[in-house]
Amino acid sequence: VDAQGLFFTEREVLFERIKKFMTIHRNGFLLLSAARHGPKEWDGMFRVQQRFLGTNLRIIPVHNTAEAIKLMLTIAKTTSKPHLDNIRYRMLMAKTQIVEQSCVWKMLHQSQLACSFVN
Repeated sequence: VDAQGLFFTEREVLFERIKKFMTIHRNGFLLLSAARHGPKEWDGMFRVQQRFLGTNLRIIPVHNTAEAIKLMLTIAKTTSKPHLDNIRYRMLMAKTQIVEQSCVWKMLHQSQLACSFVN
């Protein structure tokens, strides 16, 4: 949405379009484009946030078309299944590495070995 469109179009018409969009998509991103985000633009974002509080609508301010495209590509990449699986795998590997290198983990492992020698 262009920030100027937020002020010049009927607010309820815009809200209805956003509502329709949110019924179709489970996660929605609203990119508010303005060269400079002044008090009027922040107020507009605040009103949209108030109206759609509790939904999965995320409002993101952008300054130009290039920034909007870069953001859309990032959103698409991070929400796509193969990339999401890759992120989960990396997080799991990091967690495993942290646990294995932890002093507590080593102490527990040594006490387990000591108990097995006693039995």
